[in-house]
Amino acid sequence: MNEENSKETKSAKADFSANHWADIMAQKIIREKGDLDLYTCASGITPSGTVHLGNFREIITVDLVVRALRDQGKNVRFIYSWDDYDVFRKVPANMPKLETLEKYLRYPITLVPDTTGRDENYARHHEVDIEQQLPRVGIHPEFLYQAQRYRANRYAEGIKIALQNRETIKECLNEFRDEQHKMKSDDVYWPASIFCSKCNRDTTQITEYDGEYGVSYKCECGCEEKVDIRKFSGIKLGWRIDWPMRWNEEKVVFEPGGKDHISPGGSYDTAKLVSKKIYGWDAPITMRYDFVNLKGVPGKMSSSKGKVIALPDALDVYQAEVLRYIFAGTRPNTEFAISFDLDVLKVYEDYDKTERIVYGIDKAKNDEQFAKEKRIYVLSQIDGKIPEVMPYQITFRMLTTLLQTYSGDIDAVLKSLSDLKPEQEERLRRRAECAWFWIKHCAPDCAPEFCFSLRNDGSKAELSGDVLKAVQRVRDEVVPRLETFSTDKECQQAMYDIATELGLEAKALFSALYDALIAKDQGPRLGGFLRIIGKEKLLAILGQLK
Repeated sequence: MNEENSKETKSAKADFSANHWADIMAQKIIREKGDLDLYTCASGITPSGTVHLGNFREIITVDLVVRALRDQGKNVRFIYSWDDYDVFRKVPANMPKLETLEKYLRYPITLVPDTTGRDENYARHHEVDIEQQLPRVGIHPEFLYQAQRYRANRYAEGIKIALQNRETIKECLNEFRDEQHKMKSDDVYWPASIFCSKCNRDTTQITEYDGEYGVSYKCECGCEEKVDIRKFSGIKLGWRIDWPMRWNEEKVVFEPGGKDHISPGGSYDTAKLVSKKIYGWDAPITMRYDFVNLKGVPGKMSSSKGKVIALPDALDVYQAEVLRYIFAGTRPNTEFAISFDLDVLKVYEDYDKTERIVYGIDKAKNDEQFAKEKRIYVLSQIDGKIPEVMPYQITFRMLTTLLQTYSGDIDAVLKSLSDLKPEQEERLRRRAECAWFWIKHCAPDCAPEFCFSLRNDGSKAELSGDVLKAVQRVRDEVVPRLETFSTDKECQQAMYDIATELGLEAKALFSALYDALIAKDQGPRLGGFLRIIGKEKLLAILGQLK
């Protein structure tokens, strides 16, 4: 079950004949952008709330393309921009002290307090949550904080260029708008907004620009002033201009986008025009990623985060490699659902099947399928390498049975697996932690039949007559020789024989045994279940039946 792989499969070198979508995109970037000393790939988000799995799809899409570029020998920079100088527009339901947060509406989100008291501000609260989790799935971008950059006047020249070319930008914005939504020629347009130096809100209006660095504004609070954008920290470009300005600043060659941004005439098309006409930079190559839906999420998992699932929530149920596998094996422009119900078992089975193909335990249909499965498996690994020793394979369902039998004691479960190698233990422990979380927090809602606990509390089933006799005979005749059965089927047959001798339906005996052991009328397949529980525990529980 856990054979070591051959020298050929030990290699983590990418097999590009598999035509994985990340490799195809990497090849397109190289072909269209040319041979560069550095390929900058970008992602980013406004940390205005919980960074959920839909946001994570963009991050891992970039990561997979970054890995593909590096596998082709390219020097790659992976940047992740926190747009934390955006406006605080809406009070989220899942943060404490909502009345306090309401006072900071229209502030930049870095000036909004973290009402949990954990971090220095509201934006940082959400940034920390994802920054601490990404290494768990092998993603290590360079984080850029736009509030710091704007306040340090890093973009003064980019802002000046935008202000000087505001009429051209206006034309770019109108390019894809219908007549009803186009700005008119006499409409006053400013490509930037200002946070008031007195009240910190963006309730301002630019009143004059001197053609260089001087901008005048007035605020609803009564403040009026002229500022020098090389020194003033409160001016920020609108995001449709900010985005292409930063493409040029960072020399970005690849950045994906959600289908709402990448749709024809959407924000990417507008930004592409601004990038070329205003900043002289060819827009990065892009690809569309679709929505990630959720299936079978227990209420307790999502309610505290405003009905969204974040990365750590997913990692409670899915091993990091299995979560990466879900995304690596799905084209970004495909909408799909991440499940927390019984489909979890199927996802683990699919991952394990791919793993067996890679290690030569199962045979692929042909060389093309082998290359495809191997590439997905390599991209699923946290470090991008195939383990020297094949990971220990045990089904997710079997793990839930073992864990419940041992009352959640993962050490005891691992100890019970006599063929587990030391180098396999860490990964299996992570899988066991996921299985235990799923059985405790998800299965009660979606698969209550999977849930049980042994009668270790001194309680006993109320059995009588031939059913009681049959259970006692199992205790006295089958349990003592559990170790002599070479298969679960043999153990099962021994119990069938007892039922037959006593003129009982096998189902009646099995239901009584389940009742005696776990206070339910059904459970894991009984032959294997008895062997898992073991002689000592079985005699302790069934010994109470007189």
